[in-house]
Amino acid sequence: MKKILIANRGEIAVRIIRACQELGLPTVAVYAKEDEYGMHRFKADEAYLIGEGKKPTEAYLDIDEIIRVAKQTGADAIHPGYGFLSENAEFLKKCVANNITFIGPDLKHLEIFGDKLIAKQAAHAAGLKTIPGSQDPVKSVNDVRDFGRKHGYPIMIKAALGGGGRGMRIIHSEAELAESYDRARSEAMQSFGDDELYIEKYLVNPKHIEVQILADRYGNTLHLFERDCSVQRRNQKVIEFAPSVLPDKRRQEICQAAVTLAKSVGYYNAGTVEFLVTDDDFYFVEVNPRIQVEHTVTEMITDIDIVQAQIQIAAGKIYLLRLVYHTK
Repeated sequence: MKKILIANRGEIAVRIIRACQELGLPTVAVYAKEDEYGMHRFKADEAYLIGEGKKPTEAYLDIDEIIRVAKQTGADAIHPGYGFLSENAEFLKKCVANNITFIGPDLKHLEIFGDKLIAKQAAHAAGLKTIPGSQDPVKSVNDVRDFGRKHGYPIMIKAALGGGGRGMRIIHSEAELAESYDRARSEAMQSFGDDELYIEKYLVNPKHIEVQILADRYGNTLHLFERDCSVQRRNQKVIEFAPSVLPDKRRQEICQAAVTLAKSVGYYNAGTVEFLVTDDDFYFVEVNPRIQVEHTVTEMITDIDIVQAQIQIAAGKIYLLRLVYHTK
């Protein structure tokens, strides 16, 4: 790996540039016209305008433009950061086709964890519990009504391709069902280009715990403990902290479950496995196959640079067994 292009903007782009500089790797930034004076443009060794004449979001989603700049500058690796193209299977395919290393997981992992129903099936296969819910997409509002009558309320409708709290609705009674179903479908289509939904029993006031994992290409997988993200507004995280207030036995069980799932599908690079935890048990929710905004919380308690780890793992290094981590 000789030069890294950062296919992102703002804070995460600056964060990746810093990690590259500390590893002695040259960097290439891309920027939309509106980010002409963005800090990431000036922090990188080189910077190039993309998506001229397009809206900012469209520019950073322009796969062909980003690949063009990578080839033009001799960048042999791309770090997607989070958001934008970080979980885009087509982008990963284009990188592979152009002999550019994608700093992230394999294509199969994006396909497994990009669809929450497929992810639940993978979790079941690895022996993890999931929240009681539909195993297949719901076809109509009547499917939701039947589920509510069978399992009782409250229930939650979720977008199969969702994230960030979008395409989700809590339904407390049958009277709310039709409107909530229509709104969830509309929001899912608007946000993800797909209105496929599934249903789960809604757990009241659980803890929302996520486990940071790192894995190299040789089967070495470990967790970097957990983060508590239970403080939320409209299903979006507001505050995260670590360690969580959990009994040690339960913490170990949850962290080991995350490692078990990752190993079961041969996952590599950084990822986050999310769980909902009640007084009696814990349930798998989803995997984010990328760096997360909240990765710095884990870095503070472990003294491990997760972005540098991503880069070294992508470069093919046997990384995990030489990590020594501790809580401050």
